[in-house]
Amino acid sequence: MKFFTDLLPVILFFIAYKLSGIYIATLVAIAAAAAQVGWSRWRHGRVEKMHLITLGLLLLFGGLTLALRDPIFVMWKPTIINWLFAGVFLGSFWVGHKPLTERMMGLAVHAPGAIWRRLNWAWVGFFFVSGLANLYVIYVGSGFFAAQQALIAASGMPEMDLTHCATSFTGELLTLCESARTSEAIWVNFKLFGMMGLTLAFVIAQSFYLMRHVQAVEPGSCPLEARSTTDATDATAAARQSRESSPRTGQPRDLA
Repeated sequence: MKFFTDLLPVILFFIAYKLSGIYIATLVAIAAAAAQVGWSRWRHGRVEKMHLITLGLLLLFGGLTLALRDPIFVMWKPTIINWLFAGVFLGSFWVGHKPLTERMMGLAVHAPGAIWRRLNWAWVGFFFVSGLANLYVIYVGSGFFAAQQALIAASGMPEMDLTHCATSFTGELLTLCESARTSEAIWVNFKLFGMMGLTLAFVIAQSFYLMRHVQAVEPGSCPLEARSTTDATDATAAARQSRESSPRTGQPRDLA
């Protein structure tokens, strides 16, 4: 459930884009992120930092996209978020006594410190590469940036809505607009399916890696287990003492 709620702004962005284009989708994503923060505050009395960061970046980059009518700003948001997380995981090596991966999973999984440090570096690399992958799709993989610049140069219109290509352009300009729209859709699909697929693949790989290095918990090393053993020992000792101190019955009486 939490995984779904974390992805809610992205999912609603995708649906709104398919229905009404990137500008309406950006507004929907901002509203969804704000609702997510408000719900968390009302339901749990606190707000997760990730949700606040997402809302803040959406307000900044989404606001620039809406104000300047340029999708490139909101396209940069996933890269900024991923690089921020890479910085947080990297900084945990020097802030605190444990890397962030151990702080997050160390209570549930017992593994050597070296393994946690390797996993922490792996998360740093994953977030950094994910940010680069997003930029690659924007500028190279989808061809959006080149298509957008070609349309701007040919039409002389720096501000445009690619959703209305058929009503705004004809001839060669229509072809350029449809090309930019197709490239934009490739990025939107990558934002949902590509990013989510990369994350799931990395988490699964991390799980298999952890399984190879998980340490067995020694008897008595778990606080709950140790407490249970102590309580049982105390109860046994109390029962024995009670039997020894109680009057004995059934013994033959001395005959005077």
